[in-house]
Amino acid sequence: MKGGTFRNTQWDPTLLTSQIISMQFCVYFTLGLLVFVANKLSGDNYTLDHLFEYREIHIYDLGGRLVICAFVVNAFVASLALWCIVRRAKLCLDFSCTFHVLHLLICWWYNRSFPANASWWLLNVITGTIMCIGGEFLCLQTEMKEIPVGYAALNQKSDV
Repeated sequence: MKGGTFRNTQWDPTLLTSQIISMQFCVYFTLGLLVFVANKLSGDNYTLDHLFEYREIHIYDLGGRLVICAFVVNAFVASLALWCIVRRAKLCLDFSCTFHVLHLLICWWYNRSFPANASWWLLNVITGTIMCIGGEFLCLQTEMKEIPVGYAALNQKSDV
């Protein structure tokens, strides 16, 4: 680490790995809950297919549309997860892309074929964008908070 820098910029693989695992868990947990609610509303049976089967992403029936809505709402929740776990605006794109690349690999393994559905790709581009921009916005709000300076600031704690 260089002297005089504001934040520690040293590469910490343990922190990075734990943040990736935490993000994956949080995003898939909330996605699972949202898809469960969507399936209950549409009367569908809840299976992992709704999370990982790329053919389930369609607008032909209520179940497919609600699954799409669950993915979009989950992108906003994932923005909150980026804000709580990563806490750095400049890392939001990295973590958003990491989540979606890992999701692609899981879907590829689960289906035993590469996702070829245009609606699956469009949905993932949209949710990745929402996740990244939302996370950056929230993190920037925290990073841009005024840092108290002066005698009065010495007597109070700052949440930086």
